[in-house]
Amino acid sequence: MIKLKNSYLGNHLMKGKIEMSKNKQGTSSKPLKLDVIHTTFKQAFELKKNPFPWIKALNAGVAAALPVFIGLLFGNLAYGLLAGIGGFTYLYVFNQPYHQRAKKIFFVMVGLALSVVLGTLLAPYQLGTAIMMGIIGASVFFIFGALKITGPSAVFFVLSFALATGMPIDQTLAPLRGGLVLLGGALSWIICMLGWFFNPHGPEKLAVEKVYRELGAFFDSLGTGRFNAARQRTVLAMKQAEDTLLAGFSNRQSSDMLKRLFLLNDQANVIFLEALELSLHKKVVLPPELGQLVRALADSIASKIKNESKVLQPDQMELEVEKLFVEIYNADAIMNEPVSKIHQEASISKPSLKTIFLGAFDKNSIVFLSSIRYGTILTIAAIIAYSADFNRSYWIPLSCAAVMSGATIVATFHRAVQRTFGTIIGLLLASLILASVHNEFIIVLIILCLTIITELFIVRNYGLAAMFFTPSALIMAEYSTRSYDFSFFATVRITDIVVGSMIGLLGSLLIGSQSASSLLNHLMAKTIRSQGQFLLVAFSGHDNELAIDESSERNKMQTNMVNLLTVYNAALGEIFKNKARLESLWPVIFSIEQLGYYLNASLKFSDRSVLSERELAQLLYVFETMAIAADKGRSLTNKEVPEIEGYSKIRHEILDLQKALRFSGEATSKSI
Repeated sequence: MIKLKNSYLGNHLMKGKIEMSKNKQGTSSKPLKLDVIHTTFKQAFELKKNPFPWIKALNAGVAAALPVFIGLLFGNLAYGLLAGIGGFTYLYVFNQPYHQRAKKIFFVMVGLALSVVLGTLLAPYQLGTAIMMGIIGASVFFIFGALKITGPSAVFFVLSFALATGMPIDQTLAPLRGGLVLLGGALSWIICMLGWFFNPHGPEKLAVEKVYRELGAFFDSLGTGRFNAARQRTVLAMKQAEDTLLAGFSNRQSSDMLKRLFLLNDQANVIFLEALELSLHKKVVLPPELGQLVRALADSIASKIKNESKVLQPDQMELEVEKLFVEIYNADAIMNEPVSKIHQEASISKPSLKTIFLGAFDKNSIVFLSSIRYGTILTIAAIIAYSADFNRSYWIPLSCAAVMSGATIVATFHRAVQRTFGTIIGLLLASLILASVHNEFIIVLIILCLTIITELFIVRNYGLAAMFFTPSALIMAEYSTRSYDFSFFATVRITDIVVGSMIGLLGSLLIGSQSASSLLNHLMAKTIRSQGQFLLVAFSGHDNELAIDESSERNKMQTNMVNLLTVYNAALGEIFKNKARLESLWPVIFSIEQLGYYLNASLKFSDRSVLSERELAQLLYVFETMAIAADKGRSLTNKEVPEIEGYSKIRHEILDLQKALRFSGEATSKSI
């Protein structure tokens, strides 16, 4: 067992104690809150150092401008602008496997078209429009959250619906408008799938390559203070690779390359677990050649050409280290040998949509609660806008929807600030364009440029992007109306967007400012109990032949783990949070996450140790005492944890989890 003073856990416990002592100093709550608000405000203007996505930006520009250009060529700019709404489909394209991308983007373009149809049909009914806007927002937000889909979530679905409600009222045009949006979306679908012809498994290869690079860094970190940080990054990379591979997997047909990548990821798990077993239990010193060999393998995965570089083994090494080299050579064979000569089966466990949605559709699920909050506030914003008879009322709920897309309360505050400042500048730019540019071909070029710039800056700062996507959206919505009154247009739109942003921010603060923190204890206890139940299944000897995807205990554990991590991240984003308490909980979250990975990985091996009933009873007792301590926020007395032959890393992590819970309980009692 690693000594506390040398462990990652120990570092975080000490950091938590320092934070506790700082918070005990005589600082009044009012200056503290003002300082938090000032810091949060400054963070809204920070520029991230992410690289510019040039390819995606260019493709997004083409997807937005080409439908408008085609409409113009056929002599109907209004139809082209409608089809341009379908171009928003491309904004949902990220680096996911093409198998998943094809389905995701298809449903996005259908959803956008359906939103326009519903907006056209409900435009005469203000209350119906407000309610449907909330339903669309909540539904899309829930689906994106449950399926963990990256992207702008419900924003452009709400935008499409809102734009349709602001068009001239004619319900008979619903099929035509929806069809034009669908055509624009189909063009985005074609553009985003072009890469399949050149590199059909590019995203999957990139994910597995990252696993082996992190594995190399993990080997380099052994015996240093970077060990646990590298261990966490490696586990995260393997989990992300597994998710990516599963997203690209099809039961009907999967290529040899995809099967090879599955096997490589499984082999990386084997290498990682054996190395961890040696470093934690047997205290074997691992040579640096291991890291070099794994990185050479990562280079081979990234390149289409076999990596011929040779890494020599040490002249003398222990038997366990030699076995580890053999496992790495096996990974090299998986990469380079014909699939017919590889006598291994990949462990593929893909949860059903029913399992995923049922896990998210729970009263304690932050995804479910956030979706209800999102839809409720959006409906209220729409009712306020229509009741007050604002000009083009839909811009108010639309701004509200964009602001609430922040993943946390702090992110929502950032969005409100960024959208307000970015939109004011964007509105001035849009007003100038609408007032001075009357050449329709130049309008197409402007839409192209604005969309490209938006996609380039969205990765750096949302406020910068708002300066450019605001005029782009306004041009598409307003150009055909020929409304060029500069002062009226700018004043009305600024008022709408400021009001909508404030409603979104205030609603989030009133409804959800502390919702995540209040769920943490319950979800920690629930996750720990599910891990104990899973351990019972894995090491009882009765279910060693159980298929991975047939284990309900595994599904429960994974669902609880996802909910816990989501809630913890949301709690970190609450403005007036108990920072000391959340700091003290990080070692608990870290240990729960690591333990979940080790337990999940154990199910891939059919030759697991079989524990006696007495040992299993003791383990269940340990897990139950930990769950109670987590639920009540109490300190914990360490309990004896039985040895698990071949899985000392599981026992080690249980001991670390007990330490973390003990410290967290002490920190909580001191802060009361």
